[in-house]
This record gives sequence, C-alpha cells and structure tokens, in this order.
Amino acid sequence: MLLKIAGIARSVYYYYINKKDIDEKNTNIIEKIKEIYYANSGRYGYRRVTQDININHKKVQRLMKKLNLQSIIRKKRKYSSYKGQVGKIADDHINRDFEATIPNQKWFTDVTEFNLRGKKLYLSPILDAYGRYIVSYDISRSPNLEQINHMLNLAFKENENYENLIFHSDQGWQYQHNSYQERLKEKKIIQSMSRK
Repeated sequence: MLLKIAGIARSVYYYYINKKDIDEKNTNIIEKIKEIYYANSGRYGYRRVTQDININHKKVQRLMKKLNLQSIIRKKRKYSSYKGQVGKIADDHINRDFEATIPNQKWFTDVTEFNLRGKKLYLSPILDAYGRYIVSYDISRSPNLEQINHMLNLAFKENENYENLIFHSDQGWQYQHNSYQERLKEKKIIQSMSRK
C-alpha cells in the first residue's frame, strides 16, 4: 500500500532492501581487505589478498577496484655493469665484425644476471668467435672483479698464445678497471669495447 502511494515499484523496493544487506555483509570483508592491503604497504594485489581471505577472487578484485586499492608494482631493473667512465675506455677493434678465421683471434665477454630458485646469480663467460664455444666462465653471487679475474685465470690456463687476440666487451666498470686492463696487456691481448 505504501509503495503504491509513493509510486515505487515493488521490484525497486526489494532491490534496495537486498542491496543494503549485501553492503552490510561486504563491510566486514572490506575491512579485512583494507587491513591486509595496508599491513603489506600496498604491495598486495587481489590475488595475494584472496590467499588470506576465503572469498572468491573476483569479489576481492571487484571490491579492491571499488575502493581504489591497487598494488604497487616495483619495476625490476635489468643488470647493467656500466657505471659511467671509471677507467680507460678502449677503442672498438671489432667494428661489428664478429667472425673469426682462426681460434683465439676474437673473444667476447659480458656479465649476465639470471635468477635460479629466487636467487640472483651472475654469469661471466668468454666466447671464442671462431667456433662459438665457451673458453671459460664464472658464476658468482655478485658481479665483482674477483669473478672476472677467476674467469681470466681459467681461460689463460687452457690457452697459451694470446698475441694480437682481440678481447671485446661492453664498457662495464670491470672492464675499465686498471688491474683487468693490465692483465690483458701482460698477455699482449688487444682490448676492445663496444660504443655506448
């Protein structure tokens, strides 16, 4: 009777009654979502929040969107050994000619970061351009000069004549280091660096 007087359809009335019940049920869920989100400094998205609450992930996603709670996404930095000019930059003797006609004519090296079971590791290999084979390599937990020296020790044990060998790398700080450059000079190796 009241609905007729007010000019409201019965379906509209029940819609708002049910909506009120749903909003009251969601209040506890919303509080729990906020609690988890802020306890983790905004780093948790709906998937991680859902793991802590036994509710459908779509509902958590919808409520987080409604509350404008978005996870903070840290951009992962790619490893770069370049730290600016810290030593002598060698000329580029390769000039994009990566072919070799004999062994120990051109060697290439670089440090690469990769993850293994959640741990960062750094691989530093020496590649011979002639047969595209690895002369030596070192895997380390940190990209330091010790790693490069160990890689060189392994390479120099295996090979004997290095005169006029072109050893090419990027401009990473390890390759600009005085001790690295001196070791190459001792073996009469021509150091080469790519352009920035």
